[in-house]
Amino acid sequence: MTKKMIIATKNIGKVKEFEALFFPYDVKVLSLLDLEDLPDIEETGSTFEENAVLKAEGIARLTGTVVIADDSGLIIDELDGSPGIFSARYAGTDKDDNANIDKVLMEMKDVPEDKRTARFYCALAFAIPGVRTEVVAGKCEGKILGEREGVNGFGYDPIFYVDVAGKSMAEILPTEKNRISHRSLALKKLEPLVADYFKKR
Repeated sequence: MTKKMIIATKNIGKVKEFEALFFPYDVKVLSLLDLEDLPDIEETGSTFEENAVLKAEGIARLTGTVVIADDSGLIIDELDGSPGIFSARYAGTDKDDNANIDKVLMEMKDVPEDKRTARFYCALAFAIPGVRTEVVAGKCEGKILGEREGVNGFGYDPIFYVDVAGKSMAEILPTEKNRISHRSLALKKLEPLVADYFKKR
């Protein structure tokens, strides 16, 4: 019997990252793109954690299947934490990466180097029907660049300089990103729970 897990996202970039991360578990990863009849879950929370739980529990309840939902985004110190939980629609249109990047670059245009600190943050919720939902988080520290650099990744990756890598997130190969990204660091914390769940299946 094929082991299945739903990743509560329609973001192809995120789906590919999760597929790579779950490859060792021999788990079939489904996304909301595979389940088009499901209604959208409103993200009404005020934190990444609250939104991740809302999505995970909502989809788990509708499908009866184990679900991982992430809520992630870019936190910029100089902008008082923005774009934060509104990262995907910061420019007003949901998931317009280029417009979101342009808005950040404009707002940070005159900010000096030492005040461009930022981090990617990811909260992951692991929902199993009938079981208490677990939540973990990971972050990746860096700074905002003055222009786009690199062609890999998605979202704000081209303007986020990763401290530990010495280059932008969009210049990092997927294998390296899966080792140092906020999402992979959060997933490492979740791995024992995921492994334990699928060992029993």
